[in-house]
Amino acid sequence: MSVKFLHPKTRQGAFETAGLRHRPNIILITVDMISPDCYLPSRPLSQHIETPNILSLLQQGHRFNNAFTPSPLCGPARAAICTGMHPPYLSNGERTPSGMKSDLEPGDLIFQDYLKQQGYNLKHVGKCHVGAPKFIETFGENLHAWDRWGPPVMDDDRYIDYIGAMGVTAPRYSRELRGTLADRNTASTSFGGWIEQQNGDAFPRDAHYSVFLAELAIRQLKASQMQAPGKPVFAQIDFFDPHQPYSIPHGYAQRYDYLRSVVQVPASFHDLQNAGGTDQNPIFRLYHRYWGLYDEALVKDYIACHLLQVELVDYAIGKLFAYLREAGLWDDSLILFTADHGEMNGRLGLADKGSYFHPDIFRVPMLVKPAGNRGVAAKDIATPVSLVDLAPTILQAAGLEPAVQMEGASLLDMVPTGSRPALEQVYQLGIHVGTNFGFGCQLPLGDTHWFYGYSATTGCEELYDLGAVEPVNVINDPALTQVRARMVQHAATLMRSDKRWSGYFSSFRLHNMEHFMDESLDDIQMLKPQA
Repeated sequence: MSVKFLHPKTRQGAFETAGLRHRPNIILITVDMISPDCYLPSRPLSQHIETPNILSLLQQGHRFNNAFTPSPLCGPARAAICTGMHPPYLSNGERTPSGMKSDLEPGDLIFQDYLKQQGYNLKHVGKCHVGAPKFIETFGENLHAWDRWGPPVMDDDRYIDYIGAMGVTAPRYSRELRGTLADRNTASTSFGGWIEQQNGDAFPRDAHYSVFLAELAIRQLKASQMQAPGKPVFAQIDFFDPHQPYSIPHGYAQRYDYLRSVVQVPASFHDLQNAGGTDQNPIFRLYHRYWGLYDEALVKDYIACHLLQVELVDYAIGKLFAYLREAGLWDDSLILFTADHGEMNGRLGLADKGSYFHPDIFRVPMLVKPAGNRGVAAKDIATPVSLVDLAPTILQAAGLEPAVQMEGASLLDMVPTGSRPALEQVYQLGIHVGTNFGFGCQLPLGDTHWFYGYSATTGCEELYDLGAVEPVNVINDPALTQVRARMVQHAATLMRSDKRWSGYFSSFRLHNMEHFMDESLDDIQMLKPQA
């Protein structure tokens, strides 16, 4: 081992190299807001969606079926990926009130900094959403990274040049899905839909923004070979899709008809429809009014469009994978596929994600194809993993010891045995459409793996069986009183064990006073200074 520094003059950012003789290329691909319905083998819709390119990773790789994000919001989740730590902020910059941190700062250390110091040529296309200054500091000023929740599309000069060369005009909606206000009649929030050209002509699939991102990534990889022959490359491709508002191009009519025929309205769809759902966190009702998903036909369309948008991303990824194979880069590349967070996909009549603890918005796909690993059969791994595991995995592959501040562990080390070093996954809520700070955790008890969440704003709790295809909040089930008590004690232990989470404990203890009657209430105001 030898110690190096990201900043040698100030001796900051110490790291160790493992003397790896060969450094593979590393390709990190993320999508934005994807439902577990699309990729979990236990979900019926996963048997109907067509994603051959994404699944081709399993010919030489592995799938982690219990992967989670520390936050169900774009910015914080992406910060966790980059830093290898639970996120330092809990909101996207667009909605953060004045006075709250919402971006990574130039001085923050991200795994890409270490790769750069190790000699990797860094490339990026798509959504960064963690603060442009940090990305520019690390990747350089000639990068393609947009720091906003949705894609720039017609603000993107490179994209305009791309479709212009194809003779294609700007997209517009030919059919748009929209929710309604509480009167269930007045059109409200847009979910997107089908697109055509401004002149009414069909909008070709190859002109879609996601395909453009894949083509731009290919150009960057080609440029890297000219800029630094023989130098390993790290390429990060961050798709916005399948996040709504959807934009379905020409050529998907038959797939739409088929998918809509197999889509079933989620069992929980009606739970909030008629001022019901009394056991639910009221934040769900707030989001239900926001999205206005009252109509079953609209829900089916929404889910079908979500699946179509995933298939579109798979098509784009297929172009990237074809180039990697043609250029002889496939076998020698570590390829990772994941997402920043999940999606409700009609459950409880909700779209998108939000400030609540439903496990479908915390689940993410996690596929890993190691470099130089030929002929390995697909392996499904049930071990719970996190987005914070990505940075240590990538650094290990690059011949680096994970930085001491990183909390995760290498996914590659988990493959042989299916076990991992201890990691207490903490889940936090923040500011999205609604404001609801909260603390969550998970714990196996007997044969069931439980997911628990506490909303500090409302005082409500949520408890879900992570093995359920239709997760239902069972916090008030009398048969689970002991499970609830165990989860409350586990959450309290975590809050008190780490000063990052201790701020939740005062309100948590008051909302769950019956569980802490034997404890002293000294210094409940936290008058004693804490370091």
